[in-house]
Amino acid sequence: MKAMILAAGRGERMHPLTLTKPKPLLCAAGKPLIEYCIENLVKAGLTEIVINLSHLGHLIQDYCQNGDRWGAKIQYSEEGEIPLETAGGIAFALDRLGPEPFLVINADIICDYPLETLHQKSIDLAHLVMISNPAHHPEGDFAISNGLLSHSGSEKLTFSGIGVYHPDLFAGIKPGPLKMRPILNQAIDQNRISGELFNGLWMDIGTPDRLREIDELLIKQGAG
Repeated sequence: MKAMILAAGRGERMHPLTLTKPKPLLCAAGKPLIEYCIENLVKAGLTEIVINLSHLGHLIQDYCQNGDRWGAKIQYSEEGEIPLETAGGIAFALDRLGPEPFLVINADIICDYPLETLHQKSIDLAHLVMISNPAHHPEGDFAISNGLLSHSGSEKLTFSGIGVYHPDLFAGIKPGPLKMRPILNQAIDQNRISGELFNGLWMDIGTPDRLREIDELLIKQGAG
């Protein structure tokens, strides 16, 4: 299975930190966020990695290079100055990801989810890892009913930014920016996306406060 790291966002909620440095290169416990992501993928046996680039993307490429020092093989999907959003960016990279299901993970999350469990995951169009709603997203995204995602349910959960996708999910997408939610909504309406709840360490490093929080946590744990 190949993996894709989403690293093309502008990180506007991280200003002024991201005016001169892309968010994936911001450090927690002395290590760039994207490096934690790459290490977790390689540890799980996911060594063929595609990273999409836009805002200050050359700095990410300069840092990660071909991935040799992690035992990875990294390719880049360069989107230009205007990021293509999640669905648009994945569709743009499909030629690098191949015909089989692939894992996609956000560059700006820190977690201890066992990515190796997704290797042989049997999926239809997608399988999403969900978490209990964090304080900054209390309304959640989707519910899980009989192993499938739904728009309604007794308890909505938040999408973690970790998912396995079949290329068919992106069939027919026209080139250009496109958010993920409409694509997921359509497949969920067809009962074609499965999901699971993860209760371990997970944090979306979306603001300077959360970056400081994870920095302190990782230093306390001796990470980095």
